[in-house]
Amino acid sequence: MSSKNTHNIFKKISLILVIFSITSIIHGQTTTYNQFWNEIQLNRTINKKWSAELDIAATYSSTESSSNIFEQNIQRSLRGWGHYYLTPRWKLSAFLAYYNNKDIPEIGQFESPEWRYALQGIYYFHKTGYTLSTRMRLELRHMKNQEDDYENVLRYRQQIKYIKPINSKVLREGVVYAIASDEIYFKSGTKVTGESFFDRNRLNIGAGYLFTDDIQVELTYANEYLPRNSGNQIVNAASLTMTFNNLFENLNKKLLHKNNPQTSDE
Repeated sequence: MSSKNTHNIFKKISLILVIFSITSIIHGQTTTYNQFWNEIQLNRTINKKWSAELDIAATYSSTESSSNIFEQNIQRSLRGWGHYYLTPRWKLSAFLAYYNNKDIPEIGQFESPEWRYALQGIYYFHKTGYTLSTRMRLELRHMKNQEDDYENVLRYRQQIKYIKPINSKVLREGVVYAIASDEIYFKSGTKVTGESFFDRNRLNIGAGYLFTDDIQVELTYANEYLPRNSGNQIVNAASLTMTFNNLFENLNKKLLHKNNPQTSDE
């Protein structure tokens, strides 16, 4: 694919996402929830082409009767990834996850255990001083509905993301960076998630910091618009993500170095 064609595709995707962002702002909402999302990501390099990842996450939410952002723990999840680096620009991934959904506003506030499978591709536009990327993800969600039957929900997600280092031209230890992204979701109609084809729009802005090349933290604000059968919803969320690359290998190296200090020749 030529660079010109790639940029034209990226512009079209950006325009579509902007349109949906404007649409989400125009639509009125019935209920607004304030939430806190936190996630720990553990990445492990296998070789030059492959890596594995484990994500542990939890979501807290306000309710209609309380504005406390930590009023209710509505979701916990465990997700395992496999990543394949096809080229410097293409990253292909797949995951299997279990979501313990309980009392979630977006599906009507009832318990709905879920198994989720996904295929994903990310294309990177590497530029001097910043990075643009577009992410495509297809998810199969196997979820329990209110009748205690499991339904399959097929969902497609398209995201554009911008990352800008603040105090350096590249991402490395000690660098603060800005993040902005927008993502639209489309889904099949089911009892558990509603019949609407447009699932939601998610806008994300925030910043990150690299403590080392292998440890980083991101703090962002997310705004979601969700059209639902029972009434539209708006979610305002604070999101905290901690990422550790090769955590246990790095700890072992430090412990071995500590237990085997170098001695000078007499």
